[in-house]
Amino acid sequence: MKPLLIRCSLITATWLVALSTQLASAQAPANPADVIPDKMPFDLPFGTPIKLEKADQVLSAALAEAQKREWKLICSISDPYGQMVAMKRMDHAQIASIDIAIHKARTAAKYRRETKLFELGIASNPYLGTLDDVIASRGGIPLVEAGKIIGAIGCSGGTGSQDEVVAKAGAALVK
Repeated sequence: MKPLLIRCSLITATWLVALSTQLASAQAPANPADVIPDKMPFDLPFGTPIKLEKADQVLSAALAEAQKREWKLICSISDPYGQMVAMKRMDHAQIASIDIAIHKARTAAKYRRETKLFELGIASNPYLGTLDDVIASRGGIPLVEAGKIIGAIGCSGGTGSQDEVVAKAGAALVK
């Protein structure tokens, strides 16, 4: 009787281990959007809005990079709340890029992240396309000073990667 009891106990224990392993793997989120982070992502506080003089300096640095590369772009600076502070348009830049540059800056400021992340995430997380006032295209970069968002820069007129290079050149001026 004892060997039968031991064998039944071993079978039951093996079955319970297998079942708990199955349950653990079944509980793992299949969708990356279902992962619950420990900390709030992109939790940068909003700071004092960028001043016009500083916005002009950021725009000048960005457009100097575009000019050096012979790219015709438009760049816009928003405050931390997404409202435009300043914009510059290079000669012969495409007119549609005015609104796109403004939108990129607004999205980067309001969502406290680079617009590139929306571009990269939309394929795996289509719900990103349902968020209000988002543009999923590179070239929008938050402007962070002393750990706080003071605004954002948005550039448009080239490819997404060209827009991003120029926006980063401007954003590098803010520390």
